[in-house]
Amino acid sequence: MPRRRRSLTALTCGAAGVVLAATCAAIPADGPDDEGDLAGKSAQQISDDALHALLGAKSLRLRTETSTDATKLDLTLDQAGNCTGNISKGKLGRVDLIKRGKDVWLKPDAAFWKSQLPGDEGGTAARNYQDRYLHGTTDDSYLQSLATACDLTAFQKAVAPQSPAPRDPSAPSVTLTKGRPTTHEGTRVLPIVKKARDATQTVYVAIKGTHYPLKLTTQVDDQTSTVLLSDYDHPVPTYTPPPGQTSDISVLKGGLQAA
Repeated sequence: MPRRRRSLTALTCGAAGVVLAATCAAIPADGPDDEGDLAGKSAQQISDDALHALLGAKSLRLRTETSTDATKLDLTLDQAGNCTGNISKGKLGRVDLIKRGKDVWLKPDAAFWKSQLPGDEGGTAARNYQDRYLHGTTDDSYLQSLATACDLTAFQKAVAPQSPAPRDPSAPSVTLTKGRPTTHEGTRVLPIVKKARDATQTVYVAIKGTHYPLKLTTQVDDQTSTVLLSDYDHPVPTYTPPPGQTSDISVLKGGLQAA
């Protein structure tokens, strides 16, 4: 049965522009405004600490969403390129994803099949591959494209600061501040806020322990995006589907193609 290639748009969020520089008077310790050992540090120092912690991570969990697209990522990934999690397209369906070394397993749900294949093909594929994974390797061009999303090292390189460019006199002025401590998913964090014209970026940095960046929000006009980072240095689960629960991805004549 012929199947046409369809694209799965994977959201990619970069944080390379988040290098903040400013100083700010310390807020008194004790109570809801307690900044811990970040109290005596400038926004630049806190940003540097958070970036250093992120670049030193061997693995983490990455979650993304944006107001401009229904796509959401929820992946646990490491520097070896292993990952597990899912890519959701909202009403258009979800794909579970596992990658170990060169091997990749995909499990689309029924909504995904029906949204990607025309006519009765989607329903037929949903029935034929219900609760089964499609298996292949990164020698497949589509699966190779997914490997980038699974590679923590590539993500870390993307957020690492590049060589500074000469300052453009026409560039908009930037306002940088330290916000008040708040709580994110049960952890006390200190927001570092960068504003330039109609764009605002906020990095929420863990106050206690290692100063990991745990949340990044970006707002431009009425458009927003959020990146959540957690489970630093927790190993990626090693489970892989047994052969009895898999089908070779080559059964899809042409398969799927990443955007």
